[in-house]
Amino acid sequence: MHETTTILGIALVILGYGFFSKLLSRFNISGPMVFTAVGIVLSPLVFGSEATSLNGGFVQIIAEITLILVLFSDAAALHLKELRKSWSLPTRLLAVGLPLTIVFTAFAARGFFPDESVLYLLLLALVLAPTDAALGKAVVSDKKVPAKIRTTINVESGLNDGIVFPVLITLLAIIASGSAGGGQGEGWLVYVIKQVVFGSLFGASVGFLGAWVSRYVIKRHWMKEQYENLVPVALAIFSFYLAEHFGGNGFIAAFFAGLFLGNFSEELRDNVEDFAESEGELLIMVCFLVFGIAFIPVTLAYWDLNVLIYSLLSLTFLRMIPVAISLIGKTDFSTMLFIGWFGPRGIASILYILIVIHDLGSIEGHETIYSVMSLTILLSIFLHGLSAKPFSNLYSRNHKEEA
Repeated sequence: MHETTTILGIALVILGYGFFSKLLSRFNISGPMVFTAVGIVLSPLVFGSEATSLNGGFVQIIAEITLILVLFSDAAALHLKELRKSWSLPTRLLAVGLPLTIVFTAFAARGFFPDESVLYLLLLALVLAPTDAALGKAVVSDKKVPAKIRTTINVESGLNDGIVFPVLITLLAIIASGSAGGGQGEGWLVYVIKQVVFGSLFGASVGFLGAWVSRYVIKRHWMKEQYENLVPVALAIFSFYLAEHFGGNGFIAAFFAGLFLGNFSEELRDNVEDFAESEGELLIMVCFLVFGIAFIPVTLAYWDLNVLIYSLLSLTFLRMIPVAISLIGKTDFSTMLFIGWFGPRGIASILYILIVIHDLGSIEGHETIYSVMSLTILLSIFLHGLSAKPFSNLYSRNHKEEA
């Protein structure tokens, strides 16, 4: 599909969904569901005449900017002082549940796809590890659900993409080192250390200094209010390119910039949240549209029974069992199931796939792995979107005293 037609489609679907978004939410129809569905309709599978390249400039620029802002805003929203009051459940999910999920996912994939290399099976597990609370927005916004559970799901979703990403770039460096010399002429280990250390240092520096300067100028009323939303976005992009220029990883820099900015400037943290719910939401919805346009048509031919069964397992047992193990002794069984089910795979997984394709060049030779990724995300978009409100109501009825 031509890029100008794609942009026109984006404008039309934003108009259409925007007019009726509140009405559609009454029927449990979410934004990601609509944008993904429209993307599929606009793809070569239905009306599109030309496939959109997964490694094309338009797709990659959208993915890059969106991932910068997602990592930055997720980190900025984490109020560390408040997190100390309810750290137990999120810590268990991230320290125990997340590693176990990755191990279970990779191990199970070995049985389903024995012809794939171990590195690509681990790549599959890492791409599908981050959760996306936005796909079950009714869960984290429903005040009937106990605040502790909503906070747990939100914090897990906000942190797991930042935790997984350094591991993902390490794996990509190892894969690239076996096929193209890896790490741009350096050993992959040196390359990864440089990416992580420089990325985190430059990101933390930009976030801290940005917060300090912002507090100073806001206190003296030197900044117009409308720029309080724009300055954090500029800092996120600046941290990315500064780290990249000096050999660090820009996405890691964006995450640390958000973490430091959000915890050293309460005013700007609120502005980041405002931006994420408006302009940031637009970029995320565009990515779901691109997912439907570009990714589903490329992988559809490789969907088979094995891929379907594994995708369903990834959304259920391979997520729920590690969650249950991590929460033993801390919650009841229904809470384990509730948190385990609401681990949707969404925007972070989509963006990680595009980063992987950009770094490795294509999906050739590993189409089955990418088809699992795409089908798992597609199922998650619709299953978690449709079940968020009904399951929240069911769960809250049995936990009224905690709400």
